[in-house]
Amino acid sequence: MGTTLDIKIKRANKVYHAGEMLSGVVVISGKDSVQHQGVSLTVEGTVNLQLSAKSVGVFEAFYNSVKPIQIINSTVEMAKPGKFPSGKTEIPFEFPLHVKGTKVLYETYHGVFVNIQYTLRCDMKRSLLAKDLTKTCEFIVHSAPQKGKLTPSPVDFTITPDTLQNVKERALLPKFLIRGHLNSTNCVITQPLTGELVVESSEAAIKSIELQLVRVETCGCAEGYARDATEIQNIQIADGDVCRSLSVPIYMVFPRLFTCPTLETTNFKVGRCTPLGLLLGRSESPRRAAVLRVCGEQSCL
Repeated sequence: MGTTLDIKIKRANKVYHAGEMLSGVVVISGKDSVQHQGVSLTVEGTVNLQLSAKSVGVFEAFYNSVKPIQIINSTVEMAKPGKFPSGKTEIPFEFPLHVKGTKVLYETYHGVFVNIQYTLRCDMKRSLLAKDLTKTCEFIVHSAPQKGKLTPSPVDFTITPDTLQNVKERALLPKFLIRGHLNSTNCVITQPLTGELVVESSEAAIKSIELQLVRVETCGCAEGYARDATEIQNIQIADGDVCRSLSVPIYMVFPRLFTCPTLETTNFKVGRCTPLGLLLGRSESPRRAAVLRVCGEQSCL
């Protein structure tokens, strides 16, 4: 077994907020002593943007003008050139999570066309005869709790064949009527989306009712923007032919990492909506979407 390099972050969940101190240790392990030309540690935060396949060629300027957006980048020297003894050596580190100027530490977000990621990278330089060692570790940044309470924005909805969008041969759909409400379309990201719906009537038997969480990502430049919607998760809230006039609860937890507070900047935007799917006996799947604004831990960003 050769020399190994590892990064251990102090917090087990690896979650930090802007202004906090990121701390941990770099661990160098080996059976024999190891000669090195220096050890450095870099903290980096970047926003990576890309266009969907359907937009390739449409915004040629996008590829030339939009590069990964750097949020934070700082490097410290952990050890000067020398030799580590055999066994395990631990070097502690601390990084203040501060940004310069008007930059903002956006919340960690793993999307399809927008990706916000924060990493620690440790590099050990070695002689020409030995390969350099590198270890990377991701940590998570969450929005800091903000003062003030979120003002609820309840919304009532009614779904019939006439209210559906992007439906072909609307006249062939069986008649149905669904009413319901969401307790708020301004949602705190740490709390579930709640509400209820009632199937008032349906000519066809219902197979399933599903609630989908969709991310709406927009990225581009001054020449134009590309907007794409992709599914984050899909949950079933009713199975089988639902009893008429029976209240069906809506309860959806927002998955962290794959969703973040609603975000809007010059080069990219991230939003969400929740289409409701109704699978009828003849396999039709009409949908109606409600636009959501997802907020930070206590209030909208």
